[in-house]
Amino acid sequence: MNMQKNAVIAMILAGTTLLSACGTNNSGVANNSPAPSAITSGTEASADGGKLEILSGNVGGKTPEGNAEFEKELSKKTGLDVKLDKPASDFDQKVLTALSSGAKYDLIEVSDLAKLDAFIKQGVVTDLSDFVQNSKVLSDPAVIPTGEWDQVKGPDGKIYGVFSKFQGATMPIVRKDWLEKLNLQEPKTLDELYTVLKAFKEGDPDGDGKANTYGLSTSGLYDIQGIMSAAGLKYRYVMQDGKRTIPYATDAAIPMYEWFAKLVKEGIMDPNFITNDTAKMRNLFLTDRVGMVTYWDAWVGMFNNLKKTEDPNTTFQAEGMLSIQAEDGTILMRRGDPDFWIIPANAPHPEAAKKFLEFWNTQEGITLGSLGVQDYDYTLENGTYSLTETGKIANMDHGVPYWYNSTVKSPFPALPGVEDAMALSKQHATLELSLSTWPDAEKIVTNYALKAMSGQMAAKDAVAKMQKELKSANLIDE
Repeated sequence: MNMQKNAVIAMILAGTTLLSACGTNNSGVANNSPAPSAITSGTEASADGGKLEILSGNVGGKTPEGNAEFEKELSKKTGLDVKLDKPASDFDQKVLTALSSGAKYDLIEVSDLAKLDAFIKQGVVTDLSDFVQNSKVLSDPAVIPTGEWDQVKGPDGKIYGVFSKFQGATMPIVRKDWLEKLNLQEPKTLDELYTVLKAFKEGDPDGDGKANTYGLSTSGLYDIQGIMSAAGLKYRYVMQDGKRTIPYATDAAIPMYEWFAKLVKEGIMDPNFITNDTAKMRNLFLTDRVGMVTYWDAWVGMFNNLKKTEDPNTTFQAEGMLSIQAEDGTILMRRGDPDFWIIPANAPHPEAAKKFLEFWNTQEGITLGSLGVQDYDYTLENGTYSLTETGKIANMDHGVPYWYNSTVKSPFPALPGVEDAMALSKQHATLELSLSTWPDAEKIVTNYALKAMSGQMAAKDAVAKMQKELKSANLIDE
């Protein structure tokens, strides 16, 4: 790829850097699409006063200017004096600091169920059960399916969060055009996957006559669930006979780590997978350097859209894949922890927070959370929605790329490939078990897993070290 094309992709990627790991958009960016009646600009809420202070990781604008516009629009739509605090970095630490220091926010965005459990034990979050059950908006199963609420319940069965968006799942994402060029079928077994990845390395799929492509890249251990499925191994914790186990730290994981080490040794796997962040991994995929990555289902559409924006005549085609099946036919896919709002126990304006939570799940709230601010991110003329240049970069993700409310439809067509990818996720993906001990356990598992996968340590020794340290720290049960 020439320098000009690289510069274009770099510019596009700059606009998506602030997206969350699972950040996506719900549909395409084609202009002049007819708007269905489900999304309307609505009527602004009456200014009934009241303040609302929000700490957000994903919701808002993509730039300081965009965030200021979003804050103003949110104030206008809700009739509240909204202050939207969206840190540019270290958001998780900001949340922990806010809750431990007594800083007073009315709403905080969270995306980790293990953290929710810890907050519940600390007594720093508000029980929202009665509010949800009595809310005409939130109790409507067409807005949020009834079974989904189980995700944000505490051990006491009470509801402590309200969803900020619908979360998808992770999967292997493959260059379908490379498969077709090399006359390969989508792999379904581990042996077939090796064959495909080896061909991506050696078959010159980008057609430049140089041996400069890799079969696979990841961002550390995030997220190889779709491949570890081949051994029937689920990430995080699995309870067996009442005991905490971590499948990635069992002897059953040894052959899988050896398989990855083989890829590294043969130059099939991107050697920088240990230090890659997700942006670097995505860039490799978009610049024809790698044929497969492991990432969120919604990014299938994002990848295709970014390339189409750069070059309308591109042959690039990303496609989501099912996880590699185990010998017994098991297919394990990882559904991400939900993104949700909590109301801190010391929130100064809890009623304003509840008003926002209902608004956020309505047509107007979803339109703001997806398309953004009218006349800044998009325009609406004679019933037709069009994205501005700023809106195209934001890619219809201002915190709500996907939503639960089935009555709200997007005015734009879905991005290429994303509906098929998400259909796989909805059929097969399950949540991982989040326990409060996982953050500490994860550090140990990741450290030794990456050493084994990269060939720095024999897989057998790495797993033995994992087990010893996890038991010593009381992070798994004997």
